[in-house]
Amino acid sequence: MEDKVKFEMEFPIHASPQLLYQYISTPSGLSEWFADNVNSRGELFTFIWDDSEERAKLLSKKSGERIKFRWMADEEEGDNYYFEIRIQVDEITKDVSIIVTDFTEEDEIEEAKMLWDNQISDLKQVLGSA
Repeated sequence: MEDKVKFEMEFPIHASPQLLYQYISTPSGLSEWFADNVNSRGELFTFIWDDSEERAKLLSKKSGERIKFRWMADEEEGDNYYFEIRIQVDEITKDVSIIVTDFTEEDEIEEAKMLWDNQISDLKQVLGSA
């Protein structure tokens, strides 16, 4: 299995960091834009899309700032891949951005970026900041 490559994307977003954090860190918030449904038991989150289900472990979170998950499939393989959604506020302009860090196969980077583009676009719609 070839190593996955890390990539990062930044999305300017018009919303308060506090509100954004609710959408990236809670099952109800995540199910508004990231998956059809999200359940959590402690640090284990289950993401449901149509008829597929993926489990992820909550690795860390910092209130109002970021959340980091690892897919259980990666965890079981002993891989250290993760995906992180971070809220960044420019100190001078107070502009808010979401920074996404993720890993994927080298030949799937464009596809993965398109997926995140679509996900964040859904989030912006939910927030009314599209």
